Amino acid sequence: MSPRLPINNSQTITDFLNLKESQISEETSEESYKFAFDDEAFLARRETIGIRFELELLKPEILLNEHGIDHTITVFGSTRFVSREKALEMQSEAKTPEDISVANKALLHSEYYESAREFGGLVAKYNATQNDGSNKLHICTGGGPGIMEAANRGAFEAGDQTIGFNISLPREQHPNPYISPGLSFRFHYFALRKMHFMLRARAIVVFPGGFGSFDEFFEVLTLMQTKKVTHFPVILVGKAFWTEMINFDQMLKFGVIDEGDMQVIHFAETAKEAWGMIKNHYQLS
Repeated sequence: MSPRLPINNSQTITDFLNLKESQISEETSEESYKFAFDDEAFLARRETIGIRFELELLKPEILLNEHGIDHTITVFGSTRFVSREKALEMQSEAKTPEDISVANKALLHSEYYESAREFGGLVAKYNATQNDGSNKLHICTGGGPGIMEAANRGAFEAGDQTIGFNISLPREQHPNPYISPGLSFRFHYFALRKMHFMLRARAIVVFPGGFGSFDEFFEVLTLMQTKKVTHFPVILVGKAFWTEMINFDQMLKFGVIDEGDMQVIHFAETAKEAWGMIKNHYQLS
């Protein structure tokens, strides 16, 4: 019950009101009073991890639908490869034997960057011939540098929409500049990022890469082997690299995979060859 106020005592009334305002201010500043959706500390709790999973699944899904993105070609590959232009610049600036060696290797590997760039452009040119958006195949990458940048760049330079699924890392991975406005996404959880790589994918194209590329590539193969997803082309660019890194024949001989598991894997040497395999699979004009 509120205390009785003396009649005609304006100072006492003012003091009382100031006291109530102070109490209200203290109550509304408490963490418990915040809206749940506006309370970052609450949303970061272990108990709310399921909600964060759902949000990371839902946000890109809604925005991609709003942009009319139905189908994608997901491109994986090394973050370390640079363009031919950049590699030549490195060569011209190299002074020490170590720098020269690094520059020479960069120039050698730049062929994969330029191939991924060409591939992105080929897909974009096909999209430009399609009036029905549901027939288009948009380039989708992990949003970072190297092969990801190259594939996004090729599509972007040809005037097409291009998608990047970036990941938050201890050493922050920044989005490359060739992702379309509104289609650059940032993930905290690798699992949800991988789901979006697959949800709209109609083909996977993998250029030479490291642990991340192998992780993503083998996850795709496992999903197909266990029939969790429909089979579609998985194209490995650079057969010499892949067959040296992974002895598929030995895996077959050892009995840890079947011949049927290998049917989804195709090898290509050029961007045109990789795109031709996708066109043939879907009988695209």
